[in-house]
Amino acid sequence: MLDGYSQGVPKVQESKTKRISIASVLFILIVLIALLAYKRPKHLYSENTKSTLEKISTNEYFVSLSDINFPDNVLIDIRNKYEFEKGHLENAINIYAPEILSDKNSEIFEKLNEDGKTIILYGNSPGEVVTPFMILHQLGVANIKILSSEISYLENNLNSKEVEVET
Repeated sequence: MLDGYSQGVPKVQESKTKRISIASVLFILIVLIALLAYKRPKHLYSENTKSTLEKISTNEYFVSLSDINFPDNVLIDIRNKYEFEKGHLENAINIYAPEILSDKNSEIFEKLNEDGKTIILYGNSPGEVVTPFMILHQLGVANIKILSSEISYLENNLNSKEVEVET
């Protein structure tokens, strides 16, 4: 009887060892699959929110209507396509704010940044442009400014008026 009992103990330990080994191999496989499936985010912030807010609290990021007609300036209208087609500033590019981080638009901003162009964002009001400005600024887009004007469309005419921006 002792022989049967003594032979059963090693079999139980051997079975536990096999289960632990299989569990370890499965765990390692899951970790490897997770690491291989990990994708690096497309957009990484190069500036933090605090420094961006400090910079936007100055008036140096605002530009008036009289200062936009330079060859190195590129106007970006962040309003939707319908509002853009009703009327926009001359030579403006329409990039709707919710689509600002799409692949196509990211390439446009990268190209403008590489070319050293000054990007001037505008919408119906300067307040509408703050969020896209902050996102682009945090992503490292340099030379970006906000147009300090209100844009409206009334009776088939595009109206723009300067507004005083409070910091």
